[in-house]
Amino acid sequence: MHGAFDGLGRFAEPWLLVLTSLSDGPKHGYAIMVDVAAFSGVWMEPGTLYGALSRLERRGWVRPLAAAGHRRRYEIAAVWPAGDSHRS
Repeated sequence: MHGAFDGLGRFAEPWLLVLTSLSDGPKHGYAIMVDVAAFSGVWMEPGTLYGALSRLERRGWVRPLAAAGHRRRYEIAAVWPAGDSHRS
């Protein structure tokens, strides 16, 4: 994963870029990679993307939607952890 955010440390973490991409709606993997590249200048390799999606899914932050053909789309599952008093 290389691009304009190389010097930003944790702000360029793949999970943060994935969540930012998904913030405007569900997307499949390739669409996430293209979106991240468009808004950040960072091209995520498939292993980086799907590793981040897997970790986010295990934490309950994203969830896969029913596959449309061979492409699985993902969406944000939770913005705050369950029980967080900051939810509206």
